[in-house]
Order: sequence, then C-alpha cells, then structure tokens
Amino acid sequence: MGTSDEASLREELARLREEHRDLDSAIGAIEETRPFERLQIQRLKKRKLVIKDRIIFLEDQLTPDIIA
Repeated sequence: MGTSDEASLREELARLREEHRDLDSAIGAIEETRPFERLQIQRLKKRKLVIKDRIIFLEDQLTPDIIA
C-alpha cells in the first residue's frame, strides 16, 4: 500500500469515527425527548452500525499482517 493510499484511508477513518460519534450524540438527544421517533432512532442506529463495520474494515487494511 502506498503512502497516499494509507493517508486517504486514515482520513476516511477519522471522518467515519467523527460521524459515528455524532450519530451517537444525535441518538442520545432524540432518546431524551418524549415522545421520540422510534423509526428515526432505528435508522440512525443502522447507519451507525454500517459506519462501525467500515471503520473495522479500514483498521484491518491499515494494520500490517504479522506472520507468527
């Protein structure tokens, strides 16, 4: 993997981590209001899971394989 590839992966990873935190905050804020929209919360949680999966994928790409 080239240096520019790694840099772009790290940038995407940072952006996704920030978006994941923002979604967590948004879900918390919505849950504090009564009554809250269950469908909206479900959609946000699904998006959060998709982002988490992408974060894990990118972290795996950036971690070098270690031959034991």
